[in-house]
Amino acid sequence: MTQTTTDRPAGRASGAVVPVLAFAGIVVAVMQTLLVPVIKDLPQLLDTAPSNATWVLTSTLLSGAVATPIMGRLGDLYGKRRMLILSLSVMVLGALVSALTSDLLLMITGRTLQGFAMGAIPLGIGLMRDMLPREKLGSAMALMSSSIGVGGGLALPAAALVAQHSDWHALFYGAAGLGVLSIALTLLVVPESPMRAEGSFDLPGALGLSAGLVLFLLPITKGSDWGWASGTTLGLFAASAVVLVLWGVMELRVKAPLVDLRTTARPAVLFTNLASIMVGVSFYVVSLVLPQLLQLPKSTGYGLGQSMVVAGLLVAPLGLTMMFTAPVYARLSAKYGPKVTLILGLLIIAIGYGAGLGLMSAPWQSLVISVLLGAGIGLAYSSLPALIVGAVPASETGAANGLNTLMRSIGTSVSSAVIGMVLADTANTVGGVEIPTMHGFRVSFLIATAAVAVGLVLALFLPGRRPSQQPQLRAGSEEDAALERAEQVLRGFRGRVLAADGVPVARARVTLIDRRGRRAGATLSAEDGGYALTVPAQGSYVVAVRAAGHEPLASSATHAGDDRPVDLDLSLPGETVTA
Repeated sequence: MTQTTTDRPAGRASGAVVPVLAFAGIVVAVMQTLLVPVIKDLPQLLDTAPSNATWVLTSTLLSGAVATPIMGRLGDLYGKRRMLILSLSVMVLGALVSALTSDLLLMITGRTLQGFAMGAIPLGIGLMRDMLPREKLGSAMALMSSSIGVGGGLALPAAALVAQHSDWHALFYGAAGLGVLSIALTLLVVPESPMRAEGSFDLPGALGLSAGLVLFLLPITKGSDWGWASGTTLGLFAASAVVLVLWGVMELRVKAPLVDLRTTARPAVLFTNLASIMVGVSFYVVSLVLPQLLQLPKSTGYGLGQSMVVAGLLVAPLGLTMMFTAPVYARLSAKYGPKVTLILGLLIIAIGYGAGLGLMSAPWQSLVISVLLGAGIGLAYSSLPALIVGAVPASETGAANGLNTLMRSIGTSVSSAVIGMVLADTANTVGGVEIPTMHGFRVSFLIATAAVAVGLVLALFLPGRRPSQQPQLRAGSEEDAALERAEQVLRGFRGRVLAADGVPVARARVTLIDRRGRRAGATLSAEDGGYALTVPAQGSYVVAVRAAGHEPLASSATHAGDDRPVDLDLSLPGETVTA
């Protein structure tokens, strides 16, 4: 797919859209850390072996990884708001199933359904791109992207408080209530996007990707239990490699694939996704280490002896700082671009983990680490959707951001497995109980620092903003934003879609096709029939128009690739009129 920037549909979004979508993202992220305060008690609560109890967490991770790219593609095809509501509804159903049972299999079923809601993050980002004016888009996407960490951070103290003073099933009733509230707000406030991708849903591609992801993530999450060199672990890794390679070959031959691998291979998308894995690794390390350090008894000589609730409160600033970083990111990105803010965020994360190696002796030091890492992770997470959105067509926003969210999930999965193994291998056994050591905590922080270093190298390979590119947003001025949109129109085709009698045709779909037969852009005509499409490069194009009640039109047009617009009025049916 040729890269281009298309005009957004003319739908009007209220000022409440951004907080409502961000709230949906936070609610979804809560599912990931909901059971962290009771992890150690799950075998007893479910009357099962510890190895079986871990499936309550693993099932959510696996279903979230599978659902994220699939829901993103379905949103592109059939409506992002519709799929967002579906995701939240499945989550509510899963929460209620888990709330009403203590049976292991039913609990795993409920947690699997809850994981499907992870697709809400890329769907929310896609809705924002389709509806919001450019000057508001940067900070909105930053907040939506950061909601993964915000929800996870804020859920820890809240879940700890509930688990400490009430029956643990109350956690799921609370999650269901949040989901219902999010659905109601979405129905009331968020309009459906008129943007649609062409083609049909790639069911074989979805099944192939799902199988490959499950075969890959399963040994990552269970490898420490099965043994990393066991036949089961190695066999599943080999099977995942075979399935994913075959899936990739199939996707390259499908006309409307689930994931456009050619787009994914672009440097801007490829290196962003690889860097996302490293950010996911670094984010999850602090979530695994600090709560354990804070709750270990002081008798160990290094534990900080805090209660479950206090430990959650000391880690909560991680999520709060990420939330407050969104407007800061918007200003920095407007001036320097998302590549620079990603690099800055990774540098702050490295400083946070580096400082953390020597700040583990008092509860207040955990607070400092949480704030530092929250700021860095917030900047890094906020940069990722902007980099993706700037590199893919508008009709692929949901699927592309779904894949990016999947990369972060893979990072957290790898982090969970590796850090779990490190803490287990370095633990001391006291009275038959394994207790993590300070050495294990420090090694975990060093692993996070190494992941950040790899992320920095990958970020340096991201394409910089070309001199001709305008900033993604200008936070301080509506006039600047309007000027930016006008300048974009200069670099493409513009005009009106008209009926045979000269009456403007609203909501006609105008598609730009390059000389290789690939779609280079798409938009919908406004109420006055006006449309605008930018071109990625000079050359010959076909402009195709479809509108209800009219015969389709396809017309050839040429653009010199400079800043002069080509005025192109499109008459349905009839001849194209070039001014």
